[in-house]
Amino acid sequence: MSITKYSLHWPLALLLSVFLNSAALAVEPIYSNFFGSAISGYDPVAYFKEHKAVEGKSAHTYRWNDAKWYFSSAENKADFIAAPEKYAPQYGGYCAWAVTQGAAVKTDPTAWHIEGGKLYLNYDQRIKAQWSEDLVKNIQVADEKWPEILKE
Repeated sequence: MSITKYSLHWPLALLLSVFLNSAALAVEPIYSNFFGSAISGYDPVAYFKEHKAVEGKSAHTYRWNDAKWYFSSAENKADFIAAPEKYAPQYGGYCAWAVTQGAAVKTDPTAWHIEGGKLYLNYDQRIKAQWSEDLVKNIQVADEKWPEILKE
């Protein structure tokens, strides 16, 4: 069996293909509970439409960014599917204040705030109050630190 010049290139092509596909498929980590539920099963769209934390229903779920998202209605699910980045919490749903400290920490879905059209979650109400003392600065610091946290 003779070896052609093309047969020597297939391992390189395969390796390059795997690398490019894995980079294209890379997703931002989403904080999810033990069951893989984003925001502990709360509806991300409801924060914007109803201005409150609303639990989602198992009848309205959608898998996005390696997490299972729950919605309180088919309409909210459709809105999320159309624009998930619009409704998904910042920093993958990890505690926004903790991100300012360089850490990725779980959140309480009832400790939330919308600022500049973006949803931010916090560890609890006490931490949310601390985060809210200087939202502009805290968002700026968290935005700067988040890429470094993703590398860890």
